[in-house]
Amino acid sequence: MKLPHPATCVIAAGVVAALHVAKLPPALPVLQQAMGVSLLQAGFLLSLVQLAGMVLGLPAGLMIQRWGPRKSMLAGLLVLAGASVMGGSASTASALLLSRALEGLGFLCVVLPAPGLLRVLVPPAQLSRVLGGWGAYMPLGTALALLVGPAVMLLADTAWGWRLWWWSLSALALALAALVLLRVPADASAQVLLVSPEKPRDAGPSHWRALLVLTLRSRGAWLVALSFAMYSGQWLAVVGFLPTIYAQAGAAPGATAWLTALAAGVNIIGNLSAGRWLHRGASPVALLATGFAAMTLGTLFAFGVEGHPWIQYLAVLAFSMMGGLIPGTLFSLAVRLAPDVQAVPTTIGWMQQWSAAGQFFGPPLVAWVAAQAGHWQWTWMVTGACSVVGLVLARQIQLLLKRACVRRPGESGDLA
Repeated sequence: MKLPHPATCVIAAGVVAALHVAKLPPALPVLQQAMGVSLLQAGFLLSLVQLAGMVLGLPAGLMIQRWGPRKSMLAGLLVLAGASVMGGSASTASALLLSRALEGLGFLCVVLPAPGLLRVLVPPAQLSRVLGGWGAYMPLGTALALLVGPAVMLLADTAWGWRLWWWSLSALALALAALVLLRVPADASAQVLLVSPEKPRDAGPSHWRALLVLTLRSRGAWLVALSFAMYSGQWLAVVGFLPTIYAQAGAAPGATAWLTALAAGVNIIGNLSAGRWLHRGASPVALLATGFAAMTLGTLFAFGVEGHPWIQYLAVLAFSMMGGLIPGTLFSLAVRLAPDVQAVPTTIGWMQQWSAAGQFFGPPLVAWVAAQAGHWQWTWMVTGACSVVGLVLARQIQLLLKRACVRRPGESGDLA
Protein backbone atom coordinates (compact mmCIF):
# COMPACT_ATOMS: atom_id res chain seq x y z
CA MET A 1 0.00 0.00 0.00
CA LYS A 2 1.34 3.41 -1.00
CA LEU A 3 1.83 5.75 1.95
CA PRO A 4 0.48 9.33 1.69
CA HIS A 5 2.62 12.32 0.73
CA PRO A 6 4.36 14.00 3.71
CA ALA A 7 2.31 17.19 3.20
CA THR A 8 -0.86 15.10 3.35
CA CYS A 9 0.32 13.61 6.66
CA VAL A 10 0.87 17.12 8.07
CA ILE A 11 -2.63 18.22 7.06
CA ALA A 12 -4.09 14.96 8.42
CA ALA A 13 -2.38 15.62 11.76
CA GLY A 14 -4.10 19.01 11.86
CA VAL A 15 -7.46 17.38 11.13
CA VAL A 16 -6.94 14.91 13.99
CA ALA A 17 -6.05 17.79 16.32
CA ALA A 18 -9.22 19.58 15.20
CA LEU A 19 -11.23 16.43 15.92
CA HIS A 20 -10.11 16.66 19.54
CA VAL A 21 -11.19 20.29 19.76
CA ALA A 22 -14.55 19.60 18.09
CA LYS A 23 -15.39 16.30 19.77
CA LEU A 24 -17.24 18.12 22.55
CA PRO A 25 -20.26 19.75 20.79
CA PRO A 26 -22.03 16.49 19.84
CA ALA A 27 -21.47 15.23 23.40
CA LEU A 28 -22.75 18.38 25.16
CA PRO A 29 -26.41 17.26 25.43
CA VAL A 30 -25.21 13.94 26.92
CA LEU A 31 -22.80 15.63 29.33
CA GLN A 32 -25.51 18.05 30.46
CA GLN A 33 -27.59 15.03 31.46
CA ALA A 34 -24.80 12.84 32.83
CA MET A 35 -22.83 15.51 34.74
CA GLY A 36 -25.32 18.35 35.08
CA VAL A 37 -23.19 20.71 32.98
CA SER A 38 -24.78 24.19 32.78
CA LEU A 39 -24.94 26.31 29.60
CA LEU A 40 -22.16 28.60 30.85
CA GLN A 41 -20.00 25.60 31.84
CA ALA A 42 -20.64 24.21 28.37
CA GLY A 43 -19.32 27.46 26.93
CA PHE A 44 -16.11 27.11 28.92
CA LEU A 45 -15.78 23.43 27.96
CA LEU A 46 -15.94 24.53 24.35
CA SER A 47 -13.37 27.28 24.83
CA LEU A 48 -11.00 25.95 27.51
CA VAL A 49 -9.19 23.83 24.94
CA GLN A 50 -7.92 27.15 23.60
CA LEU A 51 -6.36 28.24 26.92
CA ALA A 52 -2.91 26.92 26.04
CA GLY A 53 -2.99 28.65 22.68
CA MET A 54 -4.16 31.90 24.23
CA VAL A 55 -1.33 31.93 26.77
CA LEU A 56 1.47 30.05 25.00
CA GLY A 57 1.06 30.68 21.27
CA LEU A 58 4.09 32.92 20.77
CA PRO A 59 6.38 31.12 23.29
CA ALA A 60 5.41 27.84 21.63
CA GLY A 61 6.49 29.30 18.29
CA LEU A 62 9.92 29.96 19.79
CA MET A 63 10.01 26.45 21.26
CA ILE A 64 9.27 25.00 17.83
CA GLN A 65 12.15 27.01 16.40
CA ARG A 66 14.46 25.44 18.96
CA TRP A 67 13.04 21.94 19.18
CA GLY A 68 12.00 21.40 15.56
CA PRO A 69 8.57 21.34 13.88
CA ARG A 70 8.46 17.57 13.34
CA LYS A 71 9.29 16.78 16.97
CA SER A 72 6.74 19.35 18.12
CA MET A 73 4.02 17.80 16.00
CA LEU A 74 4.82 14.31 17.29
CA ALA A 75 4.79 15.53 20.90
CA GLY A 76 1.47 17.28 20.34
CA LEU A 77 -0.18 14.15 18.97
CA LEU A 78 1.04 12.17 21.99
CA VAL A 79 -0.28 14.80 24.40
CA LEU A 80 -3.65 14.72 22.62
CA ALA A 81 -3.76 10.93 22.95
CA GLY A 82 -2.97 11.03 26.67
CA ALA A 83 -5.35 13.90 27.46
CA SER A 84 -8.18 12.19 25.59
CA VAL A 85 -7.70 9.04 27.67
CA MET A 86 -7.76 11.21 30.80
CA GLY A 87 -10.91 13.04 29.68
CA GLY A 88 -12.69 9.82 28.79
CA SER A 89 -12.00 8.55 32.30
CA ALA A 90 -13.22 11.75 34.04
CA SER A 91 -15.98 11.49 36.60
CA THR A 92 -16.51 15.21 37.24
CA ALA A 93 -16.83 18.35 35.14
CA SER A 94 -13.64 19.72 36.75
CA ALA A 95 -11.58 16.73 35.61
CA LEU A 96 -13.02 17.07 32.13
CA LEU A 97 -12.08 20.77 32.11
CA LEU A 98 -8.50 19.89 33.05
CA SER A 99 -8.24 17.36 30.23
CA ARG A 100 -9.54 19.97 27.80
CA ALA A 101 -6.79 22.36 28.86
CA LEU A 102 -4.17 19.66 28.21
CA GLU A 103 -5.73 18.93 24.84
CA GLY A 104 -5.28 22.59 24.05
CA LEU A 105 -1.55 22.24 24.63
CA GLY A 106 -1.38 19.22 22.34
CA PHE A 107 -3.44 21.00 19.70
CA LEU A 108 -1.03 23.95 19.78
CA CYS A 109 2.03 21.73 19.32
CA VAL A 110 0.44 20.09 16.28
CA VAL A 111 -0.91 23.09 14.38
CA LEU A 112 1.82 25.70 14.94
CA PRO A 113 4.60 23.95 13.00
CA ALA A 114 2.35 22.83 10.14
CA PRO A 115 2.52 25.93 7.84
CA GLY A 116 6.32 26.03 8.16
CA LEU A 117 6.58 22.33 7.35
CA LEU A 118 4.28 22.70 4.36
CA ARG A 119 6.43 25.56 3.15
CA VAL A 120 9.36 23.18 2.61
CA LEU A 121 7.39 20.05 1.67
CA VAL A 122 5.64 21.48 -1.40
CA PRO A 123 6.91 23.48 -4.40
CA PRO A 124 6.58 27.28 -4.05
CA ALA A 125 4.16 27.45 -6.99
CA GLN A 126 1.71 25.23 -5.08
CA LEU A 127 2.10 26.86 -1.67
CA SER A 128 -0.97 29.15 -1.84
CA ARG A 129 -3.23 26.23 -2.73
CA VAL A 130 -1.74 23.95 -0.10
CA LEU A 131 -2.02 26.62 2.60
CA GLY A 132 -5.63 27.12 1.56
CA GLY A 133 -6.10 23.39 2.05
CA TRP A 134 -4.37 23.60 5.43
CA GLY A 135 -6.81 26.34 6.43
CA ALA A 136 -9.58 23.74 6.05
CA TYR A 137 -8.16 21.46 8.77
CA MET A 138 -10.41 22.94 11.44
CA PRO A 139 -13.76 22.81 9.60
CA LEU A 140 -12.96 19.33 8.24
CA GLY A 141 -12.13 18.04 11.71
CA THR A 142 -15.22 19.75 13.12
CA ALA A 143 -17.50 18.28 10.46
CA LEU A 144 -16.11 14.79 11.00
CA ALA A 145 -16.49 15.12 14.77
CA LEU A 146 -20.08 16.29 14.49
CA LEU A 147 -20.93 13.51 12.06
CA VAL A 148 -18.98 10.56 13.47
CA GLY A 149 -19.23 11.44 17.17
CA PRO A 150 -22.95 10.71 17.59
CA ALA A 151 -22.58 7.41 15.70
CA VAL A 152 -19.73 6.30 18.00
CA MET A 153 -21.64 7.36 21.11
CA LEU A 154 -24.64 5.29 20.03
CA LEU A 155 -22.47 2.15 20.24
CA ALA A 156 -22.74 2.29 24.04
CA ASP A 157 -25.25 3.56 26.60
CA THR A 158 -25.42 7.22 27.66
CA ALA A 159 -22.92 6.81 30.49
CA TRP A 160 -20.24 5.18 28.32
CA GLY A 161 -20.92 6.38 24.79
CA TRP A 162 -19.09 9.69 25.10
CA ARG A 163 -16.18 7.96 26.84
CA LEU A 164 -15.83 5.55 23.90
CA TRP A 165 -15.73 8.60 21.61
CA TRP A 166 -12.90 10.15 23.65
CA TRP A 167 -10.86 6.92 23.72
CA SER A 168 -11.35 6.29 19.98
CA LEU A 169 -9.83 9.68 19.20
CA SER A 170 -6.90 8.89 21.48
CA ALA A 171 -6.14 5.84 19.36
CA LEU A 172 -6.44 7.92 16.18
CA ALA A 173 -3.90 10.47 17.50
CA LEU A 174 -1.44 7.65 18.17
CA ALA A 175 -1.95 6.34 14.62
CA LEU A 176 -1.20 9.77 13.13
CA ALA A 177 1.88 10.13 15.30
CA ALA A 178 3.21 6.91 13.78
CA LEU A 179 2.39 8.16 10.26
CA VAL A 180 4.16 11.51 10.81
CA LEU A 181 7.17 9.67 12.22
CA LEU A 182 7.36 7.47 9.12
CA ARG A 183 6.57 9.98 6.37
CA VAL A 184 7.65 13.51 7.39
CA PRO A 185 11.42 13.74 6.90
CA ALA A 186 13.47 14.92 9.85
CA ASP A 187 15.52 17.20 7.62
CA ALA A 188 12.35 19.18 6.77
CA SER A 189 12.38 20.46 10.34
CA ALA A 190 15.89 21.77 9.88
CA GLN A 191 15.06 23.45 6.58
CA VAL A 192 12.18 25.37 8.15
CA LEU A 193 14.66 27.08 10.46
CA LEU A 194 17.08 28.28 7.83
CA VAL A 195 17.05 31.72 6.29
CA SER A 196 18.85 30.26 3.29
CA PRO A 197 21.14 27.31 2.57
CA GLU A 198 24.08 29.66 2.99
CA LYS A 199 22.92 31.32 6.22
CA PRO A 200 22.36 28.86 9.06
CA ARG A 201 20.33 29.92 12.05
CA ASP A 202 21.82 31.08 15.33
CA ALA A 203 20.25 29.04 18.12
CA GLY A 204 21.52 31.20 20.98
CA PRO A 205 19.24 32.87 23.56
CA SER A 206 19.84 36.30 22.02
CA HIS A 207 18.52 34.93 18.73
CA TRP A 208 15.23 33.82 20.34
CA ARG A 209 14.83 37.17 22.07
CA ALA A 210 15.49 38.94 18.77
CA LEU A 211 12.83 36.82 17.03
CA LEU A 212 10.35 37.55 19.80
CA VAL A 213 10.95 41.29 19.58
CA LEU A 214 10.89 41.19 15.77
CA THR A 215 7.51 39.46 15.75
CA LEU A 216 5.91 41.66 18.39
CA ARG A 217 7.09 44.78 16.58
CA SER A 218 5.68 43.55 13.27
CA ARG A 219 2.51 45.36 12.24
CA GLY A 220 1.73 42.54 9.83
CA ALA A 221 1.92 39.90 12.56
CA TRP A 222 -0.49 41.90 14.74
CA LEU A 223 -2.98 42.48 11.94
CA VAL A 224 -3.25 38.83 10.84
CA ALA A 225 -3.42 37.70 14.49
CA LEU A 226 -6.23 40.06 15.47
CA SER A 227 -8.11 39.26 12.26
CA PHE A 228 -7.97 35.55 13.06
CA ALA A 229 -9.35 36.26 16.55
CA MET A 230 -12.33 38.12 15.07
CA TYR A 231 -13.05 35.16 12.79
CA SER A 232 -12.40 32.19 15.06
CA GLY A 233 -14.36 33.41 18.07
CA GLN A 234 -17.61 33.86 16.20
CA TRP A 235 -17.25 30.74 14.05
CA LEU A 236 -16.72 28.41 17.01
CA ALA A 237 -19.48 30.10 19.00
CA VAL A 238 -22.07 29.59 16.27
CA VAL A 239 -21.06 26.13 15.02
CA GLY A 240 -20.16 24.84 18.50
CA PHE A 241 -23.62 25.59 19.89
CA LEU A 242 -25.62 24.35 16.89
CA PRO A 243 -26.17 20.86 18.38
CA THR A 244 -27.49 22.48 21.58
CA ILE A 245 -29.69 24.92 19.63
CA TYR A 246 -31.20 22.14 17.54
CA ALA A 247 -31.64 19.86 20.55
CA GLN A 248 -33.53 22.67 22.34
CA ALA A 249 -35.70 23.04 19.22
CA GLY A 250 -36.61 19.35 19.43
CA ALA A 251 -34.65 18.10 16.43
CA ALA A 252 -33.82 14.40 16.30
CA PRO A 253 -30.21 13.55 17.26
CA GLY A 254 -29.48 12.08 13.83
CA ALA A 255 -30.76 15.16 12.03
CA THR A 256 -28.85 17.42 14.40
CA ALA A 257 -25.61 15.61 13.63
CA TRP A 258 -26.02 15.91 9.86
CA LEU A 259 -27.19 19.53 9.93
CA THR A 260 -24.32 20.64 12.15
CA ALA A 261 -21.71 18.62 10.29
CA LEU A 262 -22.81 20.17 7.01
CA ALA A 263 -22.67 23.65 8.55
CA ALA A 264 -19.08 23.03 9.64
CA GLY A 265 -18.08 21.18 6.48
CA VAL A 266 -19.07 23.90 4.01
CA ASN A 267 -16.39 26.07 5.63
CA ILE A 268 -13.92 23.89 3.70
CA ILE A 269 -15.30 25.29 0.45
CA GLY A 270 -14.34 28.80 1.53
CA ASN A 271 -10.85 27.74 2.58
CA LEU A 272 -10.12 25.91 -0.66
CA SER A 273 -11.62 28.72 -2.70
CA ALA A 274 -9.38 31.23 -0.94
CA GLY A 275 -6.32 29.20 -1.85
CA ARG A 276 -7.44 28.88 -5.48
CA TRP A 277 -8.26 32.58 -5.86
CA LEU A 278 -5.05 33.69 -4.19
CA HIS A 279 -3.17 31.42 -6.58
CA ARG A 280 -4.91 33.23 -9.45
CA GLY A 281 -3.93 36.65 -8.10
CA ALA A 282 -7.09 37.68 -6.23
CA SER A 283 -6.81 40.43 -3.63
CA PRO A 284 -6.46 38.94 -0.13
CA VAL A 285 -8.14 42.01 1.35
CA ALA A 286 -11.18 41.55 -0.89
CA LEU A 287 -11.46 37.93 0.28
CA LEU A 288 -11.25 39.00 3.94
CA ALA A 289 -13.88 41.72 3.48
CA THR A 290 -16.22 39.33 1.67
CA GLY A 291 -15.85 36.74 4.43
CA PHE A 292 -16.51 39.13 7.31
CA ALA A 293 -19.49 40.77 5.58
CA ALA A 294 -21.05 37.38 4.81
CA MET A 295 -20.63 36.21 8.42
CA THR A 296 -22.50 39.27 9.69
CA LEU A 297 -25.39 38.83 7.28
CA GLY A 298 -25.49 35.09 7.87
CA THR A 299 -25.98 35.34 11.63
CA LEU A 300 -28.40 38.25 11.24
CA PHE A 301 -30.75 36.14 9.09
CA ALA A 302 -30.09 32.97 11.09
CA PHE A 303 -30.79 34.36 14.56
CA GLY A 304 -31.94 37.99 14.40
CA VAL A 305 -34.77 37.73 11.85
CA GLU A 306 -37.86 35.57 12.24
CA GLY A 307 -38.26 33.32 9.23
CA HIS A 308 -38.68 29.78 7.98
CA PRO A 309 -36.29 27.36 9.71
CA TRP A 310 -34.80 26.29 6.38
CA ILE A 311 -34.08 29.91 5.43
CA GLN A 312 -32.35 30.35 8.77
CA TYR A 313 -30.33 27.19 8.19
CA LEU A 314 -29.26 28.36 4.74
CA ALA A 315 -28.04 31.55 6.41
CA VAL A 316 -25.92 29.45 8.79
CA LEU A 317 -24.45 27.64 5.78
CA ALA A 318 -23.60 30.97 4.14
CA PHE A 319 -22.04 32.19 7.40
CA SER A 320 -19.73 29.19 7.57
CA MET A 321 -18.95 28.76 3.87
CA MET A 322 -18.14 32.39 3.10
CA GLY A 323 -16.38 32.77 6.43
CA GLY A 324 -13.99 30.04 5.26
CA LEU A 325 -12.40 32.61 2.96
CA ILE A 326 -10.84 34.22 6.04
CA PRO A 327 -8.57 31.50 7.52
CA GLY A 328 -7.40 30.34 4.09
CA THR A 329 -6.38 33.92 3.31
CA LEU A 330 -4.83 34.66 6.70
CA PHE A 331 -2.50 31.63 6.65
CA SER A 332 -1.17 32.81 3.31
CA LEU A 333 -0.81 36.38 4.60
CA ALA A 334 0.97 35.20 7.75
CA VAL A 335 3.72 33.56 5.69
CA ARG A 336 3.88 36.62 3.44
CA LEU A 337 3.82 39.30 6.16
CA ALA A 338 6.17 37.59 8.61
CA PRO A 339 8.98 40.12 9.29
CA ASP A 340 11.62 37.50 8.43
CA VAL A 341 11.57 33.97 7.08
CA GLN A 342 12.84 32.73 10.45
CA ALA A 343 9.92 34.52 12.09
CA VAL A 344 7.28 32.48 10.23
CA PRO A 345 6.78 30.05 13.20
CA THR A 346 6.56 32.91 15.69
CA THR A 347 4.17 34.83 13.44
CA ILE A 348 1.98 31.73 13.11
CA GLY A 349 2.27 31.28 16.88
CA TRP A 350 1.14 34.84 17.52
CA MET A 351 -1.76 34.37 15.11
CA GLN A 352 -2.68 31.11 16.84
CA GLN A 353 -2.48 32.83 20.23
CA TRP A 354 -5.04 35.43 19.19
CA SER A 355 -7.14 32.84 17.38
CA ALA A 356 -7.26 30.88 20.64
CA ALA A 357 -8.20 34.03 22.55
CA GLY A 358 -11.13 34.55 20.19
CA GLN A 359 -12.24 30.95 20.64
CA PHE A 360 -11.76 31.18 24.40
CA PHE A 361 -13.96 34.25 24.89
CA GLY A 362 -16.39 33.84 21.96
CA PRO A 363 -18.51 30.85 23.09
CA PRO A 364 -18.92 31.98 26.73
CA LEU A 365 -19.86 35.48 25.55
CA VAL A 366 -22.47 34.15 23.16
CA ALA A 367 -23.75 31.76 25.85
CA TRP A 368 -24.01 34.65 28.33
CA VAL A 369 -25.91 36.82 25.84
CA ALA A 370 -28.25 33.91 25.05
CA ALA A 371 -28.84 33.24 28.75
CA GLN A 372 -29.62 36.92 29.41
CA ALA A 373 -31.98 37.15 26.44
CA GLY A 374 -33.58 33.77 27.10
CA HIS A 375 -32.89 32.65 23.53
CA TRP A 376 -30.37 33.02 20.69
CA GLN A 377 -31.87 36.03 18.91
CA TRP A 378 -29.06 38.45 19.91
CA THR A 379 -26.22 36.20 18.76
CA TRP A 380 -25.83 38.26 15.61
CA MET A 381 -24.88 41.33 17.69
CA VAL A 382 -21.76 39.56 19.00
CA THR A 383 -20.74 38.17 15.62
CA GLY A 384 -21.56 41.45 13.88
CA ALA A 385 -19.27 43.38 16.23
CA CYS A 386 -16.45 40.90 15.51
CA SER A 387 -16.95 41.30 11.77
CA VAL A 388 -16.90 45.11 11.92
CA VAL A 389 -13.54 44.95 13.69
CA GLY A 390 -12.40 42.40 11.10
CA LEU A 391 -13.29 44.78 8.26
CA VAL A 392 -11.29 47.57 9.88
CA LEU A 393 -8.30 45.23 10.21
CA ALA A 394 -8.66 44.16 6.57
CA ARG A 395 -8.38 47.80 5.56
CA GLN A 396 -5.19 48.14 7.59
CA ILE A 397 -3.77 45.03 5.90
CA GLN A 398 -4.57 46.60 2.53
CA LEU A 399 -2.58 49.73 3.45
CA LEU A 400 0.32 47.58 4.66
CA LEU A 401 0.40 45.58 1.42
CA LYS A 402 0.40 48.80 -0.60
CA ARG A 403 3.41 50.00 1.39
CA ALA A 404 5.17 46.71 0.68
CA CYS A 405 4.54 47.09 -3.07
CA VAL A 406 6.13 50.54 -3.27
CA ARG A 407 9.28 49.68 -1.29
CA ARG A 408 12.54 49.98 -3.14
CA PRO A 409 13.77 46.78 -4.85
CA GLY A 410 16.06 44.85 -2.57
CA GLU A 411 14.97 46.75 0.56
CA SER A 412 14.86 44.43 3.54
CA GLY A 413 13.33 44.52 6.98
CA ASP A 414 9.95 44.29 8.60
CA LEU A 415 6.95 45.28 6.56
CA ALA A 416 5.79 47.21 9.57
